[in-house]
Amino acid sequence: MAQQDEEVVISPTGWVAKQARLYEESGGTKGTGVQGVSCLLLDYRGRRTGQWRRTVLIYGRDGDDYLIVASNGGADDHPLWYHNLVENPDVRLRVGTEERFDARAETLSAEEKARVWPGLVELFAPYADYQAKTDRDIPVVRLTRTKG
Repeated sequence: MAQQDEEVVISPTGWVAKQARLYEESGGTKGTGVQGVSCLLLDYRGRRTGQWRRTVLIYGRDGDDYLIVASNGGADDHPLWYHNLVENPDVRLRVGTEERFDARAETLSAEEKARVWPGLVELFAPYADYQAKTDRDIPVVRLTRTKG
């Protein structure tokens, strides 16, 4: 897991970087939503560089777990962060004002996705449009808190 003094590279996408900085600098009191939907900060390790990276993602819940959607706006390719999670599933999350914690990422099976997808679309309706735009099956990732 990332050590507190290890540098984390923030997303190069302008609005994401701005929101991630606001989220972090405010201690999770600002920048925690997109279009009225709650977001978390995801820190993950780059599969090629080994560097820790950070992005802001909308999330849903399934029990105690967090769910994120690798929609990439309906593009035909998975978002880069998703490829990194597949390779390096140990991540760190910040959710609101809670201290950052360790978690493990796992792509849901087709059956699990079918169960949670309607709730995710209810949470953020554009997910349905994104899936309709692409032949790619948009992955849903479960983030489960780990001890230690």
